[in-house]
Formats: sequence, C-alpha cells, structure tokens
Amino acid sequence: MIRINLLPVRAAQKKERLVNQLVILGLTVIVTFALCILTWISFSARIDTVKAEVAAKQTEINSLKKVLAEIAGFEASQKTLREKLDILDRLKADRSGPVRLLDELSRAIPEKVWILTFTEDKGMVSMTGGGMTEESIAGFMRTLEDSSLYENVELEVIEQKKTDGHEHLSFKIRCTVEKPAVPVAKK
Repeated sequence: MIRINLLPVRAAQKKERLVNQLVILGLTVIVTFALCILTWISFSARIDTVKAEVAAKQTEINSLKKVLAEIAGFEASQKTLREKLDILDRLKADRSGPVRLLDELSRAIPEKVWILTFTEDKGMVSMTGGGMTEESIAGFMRTLEDSSLYENVELEVIEQKKTDGHEHLSFKIRCTVEKPAVPVAKK
C-alpha cells in the first residue's frame, strides 16, 4: 500500500486559513474602528450644531426678555395713565354734582320756605331752614322726594320759633343723594 503524507499540505492549508482569518479579523477590527470614529465625528458634529442652535436660541431669549421688560414697562405706564384718566373722569362727574344738587334744591324750594344750611358728605345731605307753615315745609319735602337726585327725604326736627316778633317753623331734613350716571369714555 502506498502511503501519502498529506500532513504538510494540511498544515499549509491550516496556516493559510489562519492567515486568512487573521486578515479578516484585522480588517473587521479596522472597519469597526473606522465606523466608531465616523460615528464619533458624526455625533460631535451634531452636538456642535445643537450647541450652536442652543446658543442662538438663548440669544433670542435674552433679546425677547428685554422686549418683555419694555412691554411690562409700557403696560405699567398704560395702567397708571388709565388710572389718571379714570380720576379725571370722576373729577369731571363730581364737579357738576354740587351744581346740579343746588340747582335741583333751588327749584324745589317754595315761596314760604328758606334754607339756612346745606351740607353734603358721601351721599348724605343735611339741611336746616325755616318755613311759614307746615304745609309749605311738607310740600318742599314732597318736591324733594319727587326729584331725580334726592331720595329718602326725612324730617328729623321741626320746631316753632319766634324771631323779631314773627313766628315761624324751624326744621332739619336729612336725605340721600342719587348721583346721576356718568357716561364712560370708550378706551
């Protein structure tokens, strides 16, 4: 029988396979390392881009904060201006109030009645005066009650007095004042 020694061929094939496997392993390591580097570069570029966007947005936020501060200042100025205008409107309305009260009072006073004092405080009116007869004072009170400005007219005191030999009646009346509606200016 003939024997052939194939051992060196097998050993050479084994070496060749080992070299091929080492080359494949080396190439795999190199490709993996290259892919890792490329991924790292890609993520670094993305991170830099995002950081640049964040910085731009932060700059925009800072500029908008300045604008918001200006707007808040304008709103505060507008609020104080509105308050001042409201005060002026109230002053205008209150300015005509006493004139209207006294005008309405002068229309309500009959011939035989006179007013000595007239005070108004926070919507409450107190007046003292005199009259010749009880009917004239009662007529005066009815006329005040029918008025659009005076309400809840009450006679507190009525006394008979004698001055310079003439007899007359002295009275004290309290009532409330209804302020007329003032048209509000459109804002």
